[in-house]
Amino acid sequence: MNASERVLDAFDQRFGSPPLGTWSAPGRVNIIGEHTDYNEGFVLPFAIPHRTHVAVGPRTDRRLCVYSSDLNQSEEIELDNLSAEALSGWSAYPLGVAWALGDRGYPLDGVAGLNIAIASDVPMGAGLSSSAALETATALALSETWELGCSRDVLAHIGQRAENIAVGANTGIMDQMASLMATQDHAVFLDCRSLEHKLIPCEVEKFGLSWVVLDTNTRHSHAEGEYGNRRASCELAALTRGVPALRDLSPSDLSSLNGQLDDVTFRRARHIITENERVKEAAEALGGGNFATLGRLLISSHESMRDDFEISTRELNTQVEVACEVGALGARMTGGGFGGSVIALIDTSLVGKLQESSSERCRSLGFGQPTVTVVRASTGALGRAT
Repeated sequence: MNASERVLDAFDQRFGSPPLGTWSAPGRVNIIGEHTDYNEGFVLPFAIPHRTHVAVGPRTDRRLCVYSSDLNQSEEIELDNLSAEALSGWSAYPLGVAWALGDRGYPLDGVAGLNIAIASDVPMGAGLSSSAALETATALALSETWELGCSRDVLAHIGQRAENIAVGANTGIMDQMASLMATQDHAVFLDCRSLEHKLIPCEVEKFGLSWVVLDTNTRHSHAEGEYGNRRASCELAALTRGVPALRDLSPSDLSSLNGQLDDVTFRRARHIITENERVKEAAEALGGGNFATLGRLLISSHESMRDDFEISTRELNTQVEVACEVGALGARMTGGGFGGSVIALIDTSLVGKLQESSSERCRSLGFGQPTVTVVRASTGALGRAT
């Protein structure tokens, strides 16, 4: 069964009745723009076909009961006892969304409790935003079921706040916005300060090309310390320069910034400043069908993440190297780093060769086998379906 079927089966098995409906939201892959979102910069993600589904049904009391069919685990909490401090583990994502809605001022004192079942085919910890897919699907479901009338911009902030406070991962807003705003065959060029976004045609298939995700199957967690350390370095660099965020600096500021910061903090800042420029160039290249330029930018982005931001790994570097050797126009790690996946733009005729070469290289190096998947830009979060 796929996730849309599993969630209905799980709801029926767990709660003994059909749900009111189901909601779903996709994972995403980021073409370019890593760690720029919390620096109020630019990103260029698209939604992938892999989705998280939630089924929701009413209760007669004030309890929220969530069940994960993938983990075969459940959690319950009284709405009146809902707080960020009371949440932990996997359930902090969906329950954190409910908390964040109340924290933002939406009236939850009169709403009834809910039964919620969850099923997903977005790989966890692969850099494909499984967490935001869960937050977004839950946020849309709660807003519609409780008739809160939240806009999609607001729902993105709700999901981000749940992840920042209830989960404890100090991430930016890219993932939630990508999951909510994406449309079929388009990437989302997003300004993470204003939340203005532009849909960029992303039908590379028309040109005989494919987007390929190479999942190293090495897992990461954004709540771990290294992600927070990178963010702290960026905030220090912005503070030293006297600007709200590194988004406000350009490559012409790098020479003067170099004398104000220690080497590590400077390199962290250099990645963000140059990455923002790459994102803008990449959006223009993608929209104009200039795939050679786009590929060059992907490679440059990976080198910056590997050398300046230091968030890549041997497994990720190997996948990028193999992709380029096979003939990819470009490749880079995607996601928060320290594990996860690589995205490559490659001639469709070379996908089989890439899969074989990737598997063989990992075997020779003693790495685990990667999962290689062709993806295309897909639709964003979907509302109630019965």
